[in-house]
Amino acid sequence: MTDSDDTTAPSAPPAAAPRAANGRPTLKTIAYMTGLGVTTVSRALKDAPDIGAATKERVRLVARQIGYRPNRAGVRLRTGKTNVISLILSVETEVLGLTSRLIYSISEYLSATPYHLVVTPYAQGADPLEPVRYIVETGSADGVIISRIEPRDPRIVYLREHGLPFATHGRSDMGVEHPYFDFDNRAYGVMAVERLAARGRRRLALLGPPPHLTYAAHMRGGFLTAVDRLDLDEVALHPIDTDSGEAAIEAEVRRVLAGRGRPDGLVCGSAASTITVVAAAEAAGLKIGRDLDVVGKESFGVLPKLRPEIIAIQEDFGAAGTALAEAVVRAIDGADPRTLQSLSGPR
Repeated sequence: MTDSDDTTAPSAPPAAAPRAANGRPTLKTIAYMTGLGVTTVSRALKDAPDIGAATKERVRLVARQIGYRPNRAGVRLRTGKTNVISLILSVETEVLGLTSRLIYSISEYLSATPYHLVVTPYAQGADPLEPVRYIVETGSADGVIISRIEPRDPRIVYLREHGLPFATHGRSDMGVEHPYFDFDNRAYGVMAVERLAARGRRRLALLGPPPHLTYAAHMRGGFLTAVDRLDLDEVALHPIDTDSGEAAIEAEVRRVLAGRGRPDGLVCGSAASTITVVAAAEAAGLKIGRDLDVVGKESFGVLPKLRPEIIAIQEDFGAAGTALAEAVVRAIDGADPRTLQSLSGPR
């Protein structure tokens, strides 16, 4: 028989893996590709204890490769959960990429969980309770992360009253145990003063955070403690803080630097305010490191590149995002809030 006489029928092409009508992969798609049952795939993705580790890893690998995402509407109907964590942020907080770094680290942690991050913005002049109230009333998230914490923060009271799990970037002063991650701003204030004193600076000024925020009192407390202990003098800056606009900060810094008792050391509560202070000082004809030393708090290592003379102290926003994501996920699972509290020191 010659090749032309071969009458063997061609084999049928393999059936395509099943997908939803909109083309999105489903549990059936993963089951088809792994040779497992749909129930087994579902339980593997939920980390069920009766499914072996190798099977779970195979299912997760295929799910990642094909871009599988649970249908949120279906999940909510079955479980009452949204699988959403909402990060509530003031739209004015994006400074030197700090917000993006926080969002990235939260998203990285959540990528290994069933949860997805949704950023809920609000204007700084608006009521910060409003976005929290919206999420609670609409049931649009299983947990929230909030920042810019006040000593007696009404958002914390509201979230506790309504039973929505949360974590805060910063601490309150209410005698209420809740999950948080915070930077030790008191230690920052002490360290900044010590660094300036080591350079022979005697008259120090503090450009701190807005006074209604908890960490403003922490930073000022550390600053004054070290000033008193080292027998230094404070030069007051008013009425500005790190939230004041560039023009207001520059005007006040230039005013105080033009006075007879001008400071020779200045502590800044943020990277952006540090840059503004340095610009104002140089515009006034002063040289950083010679006429004035400046301490700034930052996360990216930008300040020393901008001016090597700046004394930069590190605050790790990446660690903050990871810790906050873990805290809110564990809070949803019912963990004791006292086990979900962490404080990071300056570097």
